[in-house]
Amino acid sequence: MARTNSEVVFQDFFPSMVERLGAEGFIAELCNGFRLLMDVEKGLITFESLKRNFMLLGLQDLSEDELLCMLREGDLDGDGSLNQMEFCILMFRLSPGLMNGSRRWLEGAVVNGL
Repeated sequence: MARTNSEVVFQDFFPSMVERLGAEGFIAELCNGFRLLMDVEKGLITFESLKRNFMLLGLQDLSEDELLCMLREGDLDGDGSLNQMEFCILMFRLSPGLMNGSRRWLEGAVVNGL
């Protein structure tokens, strides 16, 4: 993630990670990322856990509004936090390369009758 003129730019490394780790390995890494950011007592990524852990990762330049936007973007059930499934869905949605790749994988499966 990089910052330019108060805009956060996300560098998409996920497609290369899938190629290197395979689908199962990549999902395992997403789950590790979720555990890294979650509130251990609640088992969810909360605003407080996201803020605290982003600071530990050296990403303290993100504003509280940006962190809240990240939570809102992924919060599918409206509880103000992210469970593991919401986190994984958000990560896929943030990766144009994964989204395009998943379309190609689906189209290939349909063409091949899988």
